[in-house]
Amino acid sequence: QLQIVESGGGLVQPGGSLRLSCAASGSIFRIEAMGWFRQAPGKQRELVADVTSDGTTNYADSVKGRFTISRDNAKKNTVYLQMNSLKPEDTAVYYCNPKIVGRWNAIWGQGAQVTVSS
Repeated sequence: QLQIVESGGGLVQPGGSLRLSCAASGSIFRIEAMGWFRQAPGKQRELVADVTSDGTTNYADSVKGRFTISRDNAKKNTVYLQMNSLKPEDTAVYYCNPKIVGRWNAIWGQGAQVTVSS
């Protein structure tokens, strides 16, 4: 059974920074990529950033230059999202998810609430 645990959310002022962590564990055959998603109230969940097994990263236009996704080479299936220059529109619940056999997994963690407000 796949388990996903996100941590590191909180309240931050505009222009501030936060670092989210995610660990996936359980019966995982092969993770092709790890992605960070977010869902704001009343909006659909969107992919913010992902990193493939070979280290290739991709970002949504809205976070390019401000967010950085990275993998922990020492801890398997652990990824981070460094968020800088945060804006109120970044407020959302952030989730991470593994891509297995070409698809994002149907199982989601509890997410990490990020609130950007003065």
